[in-house]
Amino acid sequence: MTSNNLVDEGILASLMAMAAKAEADEVEIRLEYNETTQIDTLNDHVRHQTHVVDVGGNVRVFLQGIVGFVHFDGWDNIERHISEATLMAKWGQHASNSFHLGEIAPVRAFQRLEAKENPLAVSLEDKVAVLLRYAEIARYAHPLIRSVTGRYFDRYRHLWFANSHGSAIEQEKLDLGGNILVVARDRNGVAQRGVSFGSSNDFGVVRGLDDAVRDAAAAAVALLEAPEVEGGEYPVVVDPHLAGVFAHEAFGHLSEADGQVGDPGLLAEMYIGRHFGPANLHIYDTGMDLGSRGFLPLDDEGVPATDVDLIKDGVLVGRLHSRETAAHLGETPTGNARALHYRFPPIVRMRNTVIAPGDTSFADLFQGIDRGIYAKGSHGGQTNGELFTFLAGEAYLIENGQITRPLRNAVLTGNVFTTLAQITAVGSDFTRYEGGGGCGKAGQMPLPVSHHAPSLRIERCLVGGRNQ
Repeated sequence: MTSNNLVDEGILASLMAMAAKAEADEVEIRLEYNETTQIDTLNDHVRHQTHVVDVGGNVRVFLQGIVGFVHFDGWDNIERHISEATLMAKWGQHASNSFHLGEIAPVRAFQRLEAKENPLAVSLEDKVAVLLRYAEIARYAHPLIRSVTGRYFDRYRHLWFANSHGSAIEQEKLDLGGNILVVARDRNGVAQRGVSFGSSNDFGVVRGLDDAVRDAAAAAVALLEAPEVEGGEYPVVVDPHLAGVFAHEAFGHLSEADGQVGDPGLLAEMYIGRHFGPANLHIYDTGMDLGSRGFLPLDDEGVPATDVDLIKDGVLVGRLHSRETAAHLGETPTGNARALHYRFPPIVRMRNTVIAPGDTSFADLFQGIDRGIYAKGSHGGQTNGELFTFLAGEAYLIENGQITRPLRNAVLTGNVFTTLAQITAVGSDFTRYEGGGGCGKAGQMPLPVSHHAPSLRIERCLVGGRNQ
């Protein structure tokens, strides 16, 4: 981030002048240029492809604790939109849901895109060719592979942000990702495995996945003959991918302060100083990992990123904030206010949720387990408050400390607080996983996020399957 190095002083100076003239306590103006490419393939052909450019912005006006928000397409009549947002705030003066914003120092910065291989320089034909080549590799890997779907997207964003307190920020952002889904079928039914990828600065992550695609094909075929997991309570070892999903879905969302502010019961549960998990458990959120999809040096309120410790030494020490939630709880904004698109106001969102590595080797995670489950990856799941359900992407039986045979349909369920207390070992095999999905909240989906983690050993976890 380069201070006082604004590429287009004219745009930002104009926005700051308009914000300063408004009759309000604070005004934010945001402009965006977005360029998005999406490709979907099936086997040897393209099912769908688009390239879309959209331009627009929004205005947030704060007046005596009430907010007025207006979004617009194009960049015309910005002063009129400020007036409209101001009028909305005035109309809401009788409302009881007023709020205040935490104070931040003005920021003047330009965040330039630092791309290794910029997808904007890669032709649409080349992007399609990469997906179709992976389909060919998977289909030739085994005769039981019946279909291969590919999904790819990239989105370039150029943003200008100014507020009436002196912030003037210009940013370039990039997000790209996707997956290759391999489906096998025989008389026993259907099984699938996938390869996912993502980055905020490098099309190169899409390349070089040949071996991963072959492995996915082999795993899908092997799963056709695998028995269904027998439901029950087991010691479970989860790989870095699933551990990261757990940290994000089951714990990260509970750490978003807007949910706590709106739920006194949850706020009482998530009190600072509460013990969670073993003494070496460290979970944090960061926007500073260059290349990760959660990379966010400045959030959408102009707050610089910080590393936010959530659990440190097994104790709850922090939460994720916007300026509003920070003021409500008397804490400090953390740089977690994010908006999917100019049509949305920023809300509290995760960036990159990280479980720090521990000191247990991968092999030692399995020691002493007579009968357990090794769960890898995720085919999705859901959370409901402190309760979670995850379908493992792959599952294997652990017998006498060894990974033995594959299993089908391993569904991990439980209470996040109870499960954190059941973590008895944190692996040293820290992995930076970047997938092609996204986070959903309040209608803003899919927001780019990341999760990095090591493997974890959970001493007791309920695994749903046969006889459940």
